[in-house]
Amino acid sequence: MAILDKFKLEGKVALVTGAATGLGASIAKALSEAGADVAVHARTYGKAAETIGEIDAGGRRAEEVVGDMADKEAPRRVVEQVMDKFGRIDILINNAGTIRRSPAVDFSEEDWSTVIEVNLSSVFRLSQAAGRHMIAQGSGKIVNIASLLSFQGGITVPAYTASKSAVAGLTKALANEWAKFNINVNAIAPGYFATNNTAALQADETRNRQILERIPAGRWGDPDDLQGTAVFLSAAASDYMNGHVLVVDGGWMGR
Repeated sequence: MAILDKFKLEGKVALVTGAATGLGASIAKALSEAGADVAVHARTYGKAAETIGEIDAGGRRAEEVVGDMADKEAPRRVVEQVMDKFGRIDILINNAGTIRRSPAVDFSEEDWSTVIEVNLSSVFRLSQAAGRHMIAQGSGKIVNIASLLSFQGGITVPAYTASKSAVAGLTKALANEWAKFNINVNAIAPGYFATNNTAALQADETRNRQILERIPAGRWGDPDDLQGTAVFLSAAASDYMNGHVLVVDGGWMGR
C-alpha cells in the first residue's frame, strides 16, 4: 500500500462524540475529508446541523446521533443509532466532555459525579459497546481525547484532572485487551486549545498571558491543529500503535 493510501478512510464509518462544535466538529470534518462517513453526535437534536452540513457539502454521508453522556444509558443507545443508520462502526472518537471549575475544598458532589460520568464512564461504555462490534468484524480504531491534565494536576479542576488521568489509563487497558482483535486504542492529549471549554481562561487576562508564555509555539491551539493526528490514529498508518497517548500541545510538555 502506498504511504498516502494508508491515511485514507474510504469505506469506513466513524462515530465522533461531542461533534457539534470545537474539537469534535473539526475531527468529524477531517475524517470525512479522508473518506469516512460520519455519525455526528450531539447532546440534543439539531445541535450538530452545521457540522453535518459541512460534511454533506464535501460529498460524504453524515448522520446525527444524540444522547446526553451524563445518562448512563446514552452510550449504548448512541452506538445502537450508529448501527441502525450505517450497519457498522469502524472508528470511535471519544471526544464528548465537560469541565467544572472550583477549589477542591468547595467542589460539589454533583459536579464531581457529572464530570466523572461524562469524561470517563461514558468513554468506557461507548468503547465497550462499539468494541463488541469491532471484535465481531475483526478490526477497529478507538481514539480517546485525553488532556495535558492526564499528566499534570491543574488548578481548581480536580474532577477533570481525575477523569482525564483515568482516560489515559483506560486507553492502555483496552489496548492491551483488544490489540489481538486488530483493534487499536490510542488517545490524543490536546494542550490549550481555543474552544468553549477554555473561554474563561482566554478571557482572563492574567491566565491567558501565563498560558501563552508557557507555550513555545506562542499561541492557543486551533481545533484544526488536531485534524492530522486524528486521521492518523484512525487510519491504517497507525496499525502498529497501541495504548499510546499522543500529546498535541504546541510544545507545552517539552518545556
